[in-house]
Amino acid sequence: MINLAGLYCKEIEEILYPLPGYRAKQIYKWIIRGADNFDKMTDLPNSLRLELSQRFSVLSSKIDSVHDDKDTKKIVIALNDGAKIEAVVLNDGKDRLTACLSTQVGCPAGCVFCKTGTLGFLRNLNASEIVEQYLHIGKVNNIVIMGMGEPLLNLEQLRKAVCFFTDPKGMNFSRKRITVSTCGIYEGIYNLAQHGPYIRLALSLTTADENLRQKLMPVTKTQPLSKIKEALILFQKNSGNRITLEIPLLGGVNTRKEDVLSIAEFAKGLECVVNIIPWNPVIGLELEGKPLIEPGKNETAEFIKLLEQNKLKVTTRYKKGRGVSGACGQLGVVPAAV
Repeated sequence: MINLAGLYCKEIEEILYPLPGYRAKQIYKWIIRGADNFDKMTDLPNSLRLELSQRFSVLSSKIDSVHDDKDTKKIVIALNDGAKIEAVVLNDGKDRLTACLSTQVGCPAGCVFCKTGTLGFLRNLNASEIVEQYLHIGKVNNIVIMGMGEPLLNLEQLRKAVCFFTDPKGMNFSRKRITVSTCGIYEGIYNLAQHGPYIRLALSLTTADENLRQKLMPVTKTQPLSKIKEALILFQKNSGNRITLEIPLLGGVNTRKEDVLSIAEFAKGLECVVNIIPWNPVIGLELEGKPLIEPGKNETAEFIKLLEQNKLKVTTRYKKGRGVSGACGQLGVVPAAV
């Protein structure tokens, strides 16, 4: 059965032919409003709603479970093949909501500090499955593609989903309110630079010490920092957008002075902000046989101080969602039963 969520209005019109085009526009508007079945499309005749429900579905996925933790909600979504993914909605305390969406089932990158990386890689999500996460969550102010998976290894489906979000005749979401986080797939960054869309781009840098970075992020063995930086410079030139350099901070691992100096050197020539993410604990994750630990408060403060002394603009990501394993690096952890 064909599902219609995530399709452009023109695609729905083609699928529904010979129904008149205005019916496709009605259905498209209902989908972007969040209607998850045809019965909710009240301006369609009952007979048409019945016919459509026999031939098509609105969504291909369904909510499996929801886990709340103060200003964070983690949603486990069951896909039509039985696989499960997770999406998160965050409230900044000022009623500004951000949806964190996934692009793959599992992840092939294998970052040692991320739970999703331990799950292995099953498959890419299609554009509809990316869009449906947003539809399950509901209206938000910002979208970050920072959930399960490496977005730039699923670029064409990501691009189609972003086009759906930003369609002026649909959701009309501003590209400035969409951020894609990548561990640094330079071919994908070049592709974005040359063909768009010019969303906000965040690089999960972690450290610019190439040897340490390869230990922490195995996928980077084929993604040298020199090529990544060249791609980022081109993306920045073509898009005019500032780059975010994300640093998941691991206690006693990448908090050294040499890590600060390597980040400062990498940042030269980029208009960027460094986003510090103190590591969110996940039981069982380790580096070279030693369990990973959170950085201490003084360790974090000193690291930030050194970055600022090197003329870098620094922000810190707050620890939200830990209670439901919905914080950065924790997706894939089954929350404890309430």
